[in-house]
Amino acid sequence: MVQAITASVTAFLYLKLQGKSLEIPSRMLLGKYIQVAFSNAIASPFSYAALKHIDYPTMILTKSCKLVPVMLMNILLYRRRFPAYKYVCVALITLGAAGFMFLAPFDEHKQETVNNSLFGMFLVIVNLTIDGVTNSTQDQIFRTFKVTGQQMMCFMNLFMAMFMASWLLNPFNSELGDALAFCHSHPSIIRDIGLFCICGAVGQCFIFYTLEQFGSLSLVTVTVTRKLFTIVLSVVAYGHLLNISQWLMIGVVFSGIGLEAYKKRSEKIEKMSDNLPKHSPRPDQLSFKQVEMMKKDKIEDLNGNFVGMASNYGPGSGLAQYGQDYGHNNGNGTLLQPPQLQYVQNQFQQQQSQQHYHYQQQQPLSQPSSQEATKPYSNRASFVSSITTTPGKPSGGRQRTSISVPKRHP
Repeated sequence: MVQAITASVTAFLYLKLQGKSLEIPSRMLLGKYIQVAFSNAIASPFSYAALKHIDYPTMILTKSCKLVPVMLMNILLYRRRFPAYKYVCVALITLGAAGFMFLAPFDEHKQETVNNSLFGMFLVIVNLTIDGVTNSTQDQIFRTFKVTGQQMMCFMNLFMAMFMASWLLNPFNSELGDALAFCHSHPSIIRDIGLFCICGAVGQCFIFYTLEQFGSLSLVTVTVTRKLFTIVLSVVAYGHLLNISQWLMIGVVFSGIGLEAYKKRSEKIEKMSDNLPKHSPRPDQLSFKQVEMMKKDKIEDLNGNFVGMASNYGPGSGLAQYGQDYGHNNGNGTLLQPPQLQYVQNQFQQQQSQQHYHYQQQQPLSQPSSQEATKPYSNRASFVSSITTTPGKPSGGRQRTSISVPKRHP
């Protein structure tokens, strides 16, 4: 309960430091927060109760399969669909992590006295299922309500603290009295509880940021494989030995992680390619400087066309004036950006409507309709600015801006 309160306060202070306000959630969002807080609060007791009936290695082995219920709950509860490679990655990571734990050499000195039972396995499965419901609901909240990770962290821990307080304050429950008596007998534990709460709260900041940015599957992938990375690091640092089967399982896990990273990079490059002209090289074959030069050349071409149109209508037409002000400005190299183009369009249309310019036109070969003849801006010149790469930001896509120019009949 104290850890949940600390995490909620930490999230609130985090939002204040960012200059953001903690908005009051809607009734529907409030219900979702209460749902994830309740499911997260009741999941851990099943896990601890299972240790009375199964040994710890079996618990770790079962926990390594957490990716499966998370994906399954996303599919069953919220009808989500994942790419085919996601299923392959989940299978590889789950198989590798479970195999690594299962194939660990048996140590008689660390043999557990608890005998594994079906009831213990049932409790672990219930724990994993509840965790899957929690993670999938969190994904659905981020997709539907567009909240930040810190907002969810604040409200979720606040409601968890309320649920735990209601349980501890139950007069038929002696846990709160026993805990306070233990702290009174061992005052040094208060410092440990404080460190535990602070570390947990700071760790949750990273957890909820990962949830917001990458989703529950990526978060569970990190939590499932973190122990494996720790073991590999200990092998390198302290010379621990692993058998061949365990090294093989490590390779299986890393192949799943590598496949996901490769597919995500391929998808990102494909999206960038869609935002470039067809004749352009692929984004992975271009440097950032080359992409910026391509965008600059495109704007230069637009400037030349715009100044050319201005010269065709003469210095008194008004368009030449704006061409000089917002185009090359008689060749001084000033670039015309899309927001300036929109401003030029609006200003020219206002001046044209106010002063009612008259253009001398030759008799057309075919008489246009009365509706066409009265439209002063029937021809439109447009351009596409390919904004594809911005440092630190995803692909921005294309921006299209149109310029209305006076109609010229042949």
